[in-house]
Amino acid sequence: MARKGRPPAGSSLQGIPTGRAAERRPEAARPAVDGTPPFTRPALAPGLLAAVVLIAFVAVIDSSGFVFVRWGVTVLALIVLVFAFRGRAWWAVALTAAIAVCWNPVVLVPIPGQVWAGLQLVAAAAFIVVGITVKVRRGTDAGRASRPSA
Repeated sequence: MARKGRPPAGSSLQGIPTGRAAERRPEAARPAVDGTPPFTRPALAPGLLAAVVLIAFVAVIDSSGFVFVRWGVTVLALIVLVFAFRGRAWWAVALTAAIAVCWNPVVLVPIPGQVWAGLQLVAAAAFIVVGITVKVRRGTDAGRASRPSA
């Protein structure tokens, strides 16, 4: 039941287009029938987490505890790399691979402390950009495509 001059109650939760803006969008940008977009941003959460870790621990670069930051950033970079590969964002794959190599705690890359501080901020910005721009189509999710819905 529609309210006078307004869309039906709860229509934003049901994916019912209520205005002309939905009609003007190209077909690829339209959400699916159930209101979900045709893609996900799986690299956003680990990318933002890595950016927070990089920015929060700039002050401990010269301490012995920085090895834990290196482990965390390397693992998160590899997670983001997998999502970038699934989304076929090859520039993001190369960028996160470079971050994983530079921050890996096993084979240390000899970079002075001031340069590390700058690289921490650059890598944090790179993680944010990669997290926002990498999109994986919902149809390519292995779990959703192979299992029938119950």
